[in-house]
Order: sequence, then structure tokens, then C-alpha cells
Amino acid sequence: MLYIGVDLGTSAVKLLLMNEEGKIEKIVSREYPLSFPHPGWSEQKPEDWWTQSIEGIKELTAECDKSQVAGISFGGQMHGLVILDENDEVIRPAILWNDGRTTKETAYLNEVIGKDKLSEYTANIAFAGFTAPKILWVKENEPENFKRIKKIMLPKDYLAYKLSGTHCSDMSDASGMLLMDVKNRCWSKEMLDICGITEEQMPKLFESYEVVGTLKPELAEELGIPATCKIVAGAGDNAAAAVGTGTVGDGMCNISLGTSGTIFISSKEFGVDPHNALHAFAHADGNYHLMGCMLSAASCNKWWMDEIIGTKDYAGEQAKIEKLGENNVYFLPYLMGERSPHNNPNARGTFIGLTMDSTRADMTQAVLEGVAFAIRDSFEVAKSLGIKIERTKICGGGAKSPLWKKMIANILNIKVDVIESEEGPALGGAMLAAVANGEFASVEDAAAKIVKVIDTVEPEPELAAKYEEKYQKFAKIYPTVKDLFGELL
Repeated sequence: MLYIGVDLGTSAVKLLLMNEEGKIEKIVSREYPLSFPHPGWSEQKPEDWWTQSIEGIKELTAECDKSQVAGISFGGQMHGLVILDENDEVIRPAILWNDGRTTKETAYLNEVIGKDKLSEYTANIAFAGFTAPKILWVKENEPENFKRIKKIMLPKDYLAYKLSGTHCSDMSDASGMLLMDVKNRCWSKEMLDICGITEEQMPKLFESYEVVGTLKPELAEELGIPATCKIVAGAGDNAAAAVGTGTVGDGMCNISLGTSGTIFISSKEFGVDPHNALHAFAHADGNYHLMGCMLSAASCNKWWMDEIIGTKDYAGEQAKIEKLGENNVYFLPYLMGERSPHNNPNARGTFIGLTMDSTRADMTQAVLEGVAFAIRDSFEVAKSLGIKIERTKICGGGAKSPLWKKMIANILNIKVDVIESEEGPALGGAMLAAVANGEFASVEDAAAKIVKVIDTVEPEPELAAKYEEKYQKFAKIYPTVKDLFGELL
């Protein structure tokens, strides 16, 4: 049988076709626009996701035996607000995960409702990118749109609804809305009341590997895929990527260097960081995870290469970097504000330490190191909770860089396992579809049989020691300048 994984990203949808043994048969990608209507805003049209996903499925399955397609599942950009009216039509463009307009609403939730209450209700505090503050923003600023809301959902769930007709979400993605009681895996009545919405407006919750419905007959006819094809709940992109990298079960770690950057630690036990610097979410394997998320990771390097120095030769620029652990230029990678661990939407990207001797290569190196240092910030929080991590998997576009992997290994001083496929969320989605169809006994079973480590980047004691010294200096920069960021707006 064949399974489709749909990775609904910020810049494009990536679709992957996998057979029942876990072999990737084909991958296609289709882009769609991203809109910034005002400074700090970030929106997309769900209709564009749908159009490109359907066209992508047609392209993906053009050369295979379509009768063998048995399941479709998802990994998707988290936290985005999609609202539908009574006719299930989109009311307004989706407000995305990296949208920073909700400063006022986030402050209200954290300071008036209170972080302790939020953590009690949802296991998390409010961040500007989360869904609940976005709902409050619509309520305050677009009251007519708010009154029309019949259903609230997340980006990938819009695709699942369009394919199956079921208003659904999964536990991992819903964890990032600040509307779910993560420990008990259900909607939080208290949070729904705070936001002025009802449970009837929320989608039904499923585990990531559960079937939400089957393909609509009219779509089955259009796509040439059996109407028995199961639509499976799927997961938030980071949880799906964790499945795709085998980061399931207890005590496993994955670092993702995508548009955003994450450090993801799986656990069979529910746990909360008392300072709420890390998110406590449900996992796609039916368990839980802690996650640190930075808003700009590989996108920092893309910005630096494309917009500032004007080149597409990423590898060529990195080849000029020679002296690791000796760079005196530092970069704070907060181009979109920051989530973990600072929770500061006003934070901004910053170079510091420049002299007349600083080179283009030094600045390129600082961008890459700055992302790795920022990931270590969240890693340090995990260590403070008594979590021992000796190795991690790695995925995302940035994971294709040997230099960046070497930096991660030495800045965090852990082993970095490179896996055969770096397709992350798309592969994870296909694996969840296969589990739902009974190809594997569990998500852990699928990961054990499909995910293969092909290389390990080991930290080098001398270089790790140099980076330890550099990190301690990096860690002092943000606390020193953070009060300035608000004044610069």
C-alpha cells in the first residue's frame, strides 16, 4: 500500500509518497504566497494551501498505482488561526505562528489572567504566536468576523476537513493553541470561557494516528484515489518531524533547523517546566514532549544570504569559515522576536563585536553560531530540569549543512545523529497514516523499523571547550540589551 504525508509549511506544501515498508517513492513541493499586511503581521490564505495541496497530490500520484493509496496524514505549521463561518467558508486569512500582533492580548493573558492559572489550565503560558491570543485579537479588532465564527481550526486541520468533511484536530497540534488541557488531553473549559468561545466551535480531538474519516467521494473521483482512503489526524510540524526522525518514546531528542528552530524532547510522563520557558505539549505517539521553539533559525541564514549579501551560494559562503570557536562576532537571531526561552516579541536581530578586522565570513559564521547558541538556551532549561541528553537527531533545511551540524554538536556538546531521510514532517505524516492503517503496531514500532541513522557527528573536546567559553559570553548579551528592544519599536 501507499501513504501520503503532507507537510504544510510556511512557504510551501511538501508532499511525500511512502510505501508500506517505509521507502520514499516520490516527493513534490508547491509554493504559495506569504503576506505581511502590517509590520509584525504574517498571514496566508487557507484556500492557497488547499489548491496547492490538491495539485500536489495529483503530481505526487501521477505515476503510481493510485488504487494502492490507503491513507493521507499531515504535519503542519502550528498555532495558526483558521476560522470558518456557518457555511464552512474561510472568514479571513489565517493568522500565522510567526505573527506578532498579539502583544496586548498576550500580556492580558499572562498578567491579568496570570501565568499560574494558564499553566494550571493548559500546562503553558501565553506566547504571541499561540492561537488563543489571536482569537482575543479578532474579538477586539474584528468583532463582526468574531461573531461569524462557527469553527476554529489549525492550518493542517483545514486540509483534513476539506478532504474528509470532519472538523478535527490532533492532540499535539492542539497543545499549541493555549486552549487545551494538555495533561488530560481535552479542551480546557476555563480557557474557552476566557476567549469567549464554546466547545461546539472547536474541532473534535484525535490522537495523531487515529482515522478522522475517509476521502470525500467527489475528491476520490477527481484524484483517482479510492474513496476508502483514510484521512488521519496527523500532527503539528514539530511532533510530525519527531516521528519522522524516530524521536518517540522516552528521553529522545530532535533538533529542527527549519524556518523556525526547535529542540524537542519526548517523554512518556507529563511534565512542565516551572518557568514555562519550554512548551509542554502532547506528542504524536500518544505521550508527551517538552519543546523549545525559536522563531527564526534557518530563516536567519536565508535572510543573511539572500537579502544582505545577495547570494544563493550557501555552501560557498560556509566554505570560507575556517576557525570555529574563535569568532568574536556574535549574532542574536531574533529577526521575528523570540519565543523560547525569552518570550519577547520585541526582541530583534543584533550583531555585536564588530571591528575593522571583521570579515564577511565572520558575520556568516556569527549567524550560524547565533542560531546554535539560541538552541542551547532552551537546552540549558531542559538540563536544569534534570533531563540528561547525550545525543540528538537533526532535521530541517539547515541540517543539510555539515558545518552547522558540527557547530550544533560542539556548542551543545552532544552527539548529533544524522538520519537517512531528513524529510521530517512529511515522512512523519506518512508514517502516521501507515500506523492508522495497521501497517505498524504503534508509532514507536514504525519509527524503529523505518528511521535509520547513517552518521553521527561527535563533539570534539577542544572545540567544545572553546564554544563553552563563547556561549557563556553569548548568554550575557540578551539580558544586557533586552530593555532596549522595546524602545527601538
